[in-house]
Amino acid sequence: MAERPSSDLPSRMWNAVWRPTPGSLRLLALFGVIGNVLIVVSGGAVRVTQSGLGCPDWPRCSGDSLVPTHDPDHPLLNMSIEFGNRLVTFVVLTAGLLVFIAALRLRPRRKELVWWALAQPMSVVAQAIIGGIVVLTKLHPAAVSLHFLVSPALLVFCVALWVRAGEGDAPALRLAGPWTRGLTAALLASCAAVLIAGTVVTGTGPHAGDADSRRYGFDITEVARVHSVLAWVTAGLTVAVLIALHQTGAPAAARRRGHELAALIVLQGAVGYLQYFLGVPEGLVLLHMLGSVLMWIAAFRLFFALRDRGGVPVAAVTAPPEPSELPAPSDEPEASGRRGARTGSGPSPAGNPQPA
Repeated sequence: MAERPSSDLPSRMWNAVWRPTPGSLRLLALFGVIGNVLIVVSGGAVRVTQSGLGCPDWPRCSGDSLVPTHDPDHPLLNMSIEFGNRLVTFVVLTAGLLVFIAALRLRPRRKELVWWALAQPMSVVAQAIIGGIVVLTKLHPAAVSLHFLVSPALLVFCVALWVRAGEGDAPALRLAGPWTRGLTAALLASCAAVLIAGTVVTGTGPHAGDADSRRYGFDITEVARVHSVLAWVTAGLTVAVLIALHQTGAPAAARRRGHELAALIVLQGAVGYLQYFLGVPEGLVLLHMLGSVLMWIAAFRLFFALRDRGGVPVAAVTAPPEPSELPAPSDEPEASGRRGARTGSGPSPAGNPQPA
């Protein structure tokens, strides 16, 4: 088969947005998930390189310039890192707008998907405003914490759209008992608590975004201990959910989601203890931030895997013609015989009926 020319790629990309299918919409939703993971990592790079005030103004970078320029008070490298994080926001916003257009154009239109998609660009705008507050307040730790936590909140919309675009709109069929679902809901709450505690640890420790920025007035050992306890609670709930899934015969997909979450929690815990005992090195901080959002995504995928919403709706097809609209049969025996010979539905030459 001849290779499809590369010039066809732009048209496929255009059709994915303007003439979407359930599959292309789900792919766009996945891009939204990936984009929001990347913005967490780029935000972490801003913190560990102390580039939080690399661009000291907002919405401009500095003075009258929208882009990094020479500034005696701010190294160009720090300005570029902070400005790069701002650019990633525009990439995520573009992805959110495209997936919203695709959700509007999908046929049949699914209102729930439209709302999930609309939440994405709106949340990115909110995050950009909070980012401006972070800069204008000179990296106040509460504003920095809120700025990070918007990303996990936005990932709820992205993951929900990604999952829902691949399933139908039938009433939810529960695939696990109330005890298992309750444990999974508690696990989600525990994951959220770990994320919140992690922002307090960061806002208290050395990687708050700038060497001279304010910190929370807590003892770093105490807040790290609270964060660790919440992480152990999350690990214990994960083990309890896995036991419940296996004992109740939950679907294989739900068990896989549980195993993925358990593996991420083990890795996340190992990185957390390593960075604590090694003096919080920058690379491990970035890896720990990446692991936190991957854990969050895995927890929501497990939550969604405990119910079934049926198959993806398909566009309506043209109904077959009514009997009254069919052409009347011919009265001519020869014409009828000729039609039977062409279609294979007439009598056989030997006069015996043909097999069906």
